[in-house]
Amino acid sequence: MDVDKRNFIIIWICNFLVAGTTTMIMPFLSLYIETFGDHSPAYVQKWSGLIFGATFITAFLMSPIWGRIADKHGFKPILLINGFGIATSIFLMGFVHSVEAFFILRLLMGVVTGFIPTSLAFISAHTAKSEAGKMLGTLQMGSVTGMLFGPIFGGLLADAFGFKYTFIITAASITLAAFIILFALKEQIIVKSTKLVQYSRKAILSGLLHHRLMLNVMIVTTLIQIGNFSVQPLLSLYVSELTDSNDVAFLAGVTFSAAGLGNLLFARKWGQLGDDLGYEKVLSILLLLSFIFIIPQAFVTELWQLIVCRLLFGIAVGGMIPITTALVRREAPIQIQGEVMGYNTSFRFLGNIIGPIFGGIISGFIGISSVFIVTASLFLVGFAFLYYARRKPVQDFEDFLASVDQNGKS
Repeated sequence: MDVDKRNFIIIWICNFLVAGTTTMIMPFLSLYIETFGDHSPAYVQKWSGLIFGATFITAFLMSPIWGRIADKHGFKPILLINGFGIATSIFLMGFVHSVEAFFILRLLMGVVTGFIPTSLAFISAHTAKSEAGKMLGTLQMGSVTGMLFGPIFGGLLADAFGFKYTFIITAASITLAAFIILFALKEQIIVKSTKLVQYSRKAILSGLLHHRLMLNVMIVTTLIQIGNFSVQPLLSLYVSELTDSNDVAFLAGVTFSAAGLGNLLFARKWGQLGDDLGYEKVLSILLLLSFIFIIPQAFVTELWQLIVCRLLFGIAVGGMIPITTALVRREAPIQIQGEVMGYNTSFRFLGNIIGPIFGGIISGFIGISSVFIVTASLFLVGFAFLYYARRKPVQDFEDFLASVDQNGKS
C-alpha cells in the first residue's frame, strides 16, 4: 500500500479515537461541576463556559509554535506530544474535587491540545492543492464519526458508572491513539529546496494580518467557532429544560451527536464542491445555511425538534473546517505551511475561547435560548467579511510575504 494512503488511514482511525473519546466528556461538563457542591444554576453556567473555554486559551498561544516546530522537524513528534499530553490531562480530571482544580487542568491540557488540527495539517501538507478539499473533508469524517458516537457513549457511561470512570476510559483511548501514531505512522519529510525563501516569523504574522483574503479567512474561522461553541457547554442544561427524563446525560449526548451526523453525511461532499466550484463560494453558502439552521433552535418546545435542528445545522457547519483548511493550504507556501496552519488553528481556538464564555454570559442574562439568536448573527457577519474579500482584487500571498519581508529588511 502507498505510504501516503496508509498514513491517511492511520490518521483517520486516530482522529476517530481522539474525537470520539474527548467528546465523551462534553455532554456532562456542567453536570460534573454540579457534583463539586451546592451551587446555583448561574454559578454552574458561568463555570461551564469558563472551563470549556480554558483549554483553548493556552492552545491559542501554542498552535503557531507547534506549527513552526512541525515545519522544521515534522508533524509526527507534535502528534505524539499532543496525544500523550491530552491523555494525561483528562485522566487527572477524573480525580478533581473543585472547579478551580478542574479549570487549571483544562488550561494545562491546552498546551498540548491540537491533535486533530495537526493531523489536518499533516494530510494537507502531503496532498495536492487540487484535491485538498476532498481529502480534508474525508479526514474530517473520521473525527466527526468519533464525535457522533462519543457523546452518546459518554452519556451512557456517565449514567451507568459515574463521571470518574468516563474520564479514565477517555484517557486510555487517547493513549491507544498515541501509540498507534508512534508505531504505525511513517512520516515522509517533504524535501524543501534550499532556494526557497525563508520567511521570518514577523513577516508571516504581518502578512497574515495585511493580506486581505487570509485575514478575512482567519476572522471568519474565529466567528464560525464562536457561533458553534457558544451553546455547546450549555446544551445539556437546555436539554434538561426540554425533557423530564432521568437520563439527561444520554439525551444530551444524542443531541450533540445529531450535529455530528449531519457533519458526517456531507463533510466530504462540501470539500469536493470546494475543489470544483471554489472554496470561497462554497464557504459563503455554508455561512448562510448555518444562519438559517441555527435560529429555529431557540424556539423549539420538544427535544426531537432540537435534535432535527442540530442535524441540519451540522450539515452546514461540518464543511467549514475542511474548506478553510484547504483554502489556507492553497495560499500558503510549502516551507511555512505548518506555521500558517498553526495561526489558522489559533484563530479557531480564539473562537473556542470566546464562544463558551460569550454563551455563558448571554445565557446568564437573558436565557439559554437567546444564545442561538445572538450567535446566529455571527454567521452573517462572517459572510459579510468573506463577501468583502471576494469583491476585491486578488493578492498573491507568496508575493505579498516577500514584499513584507523585503520592506522589513530595508
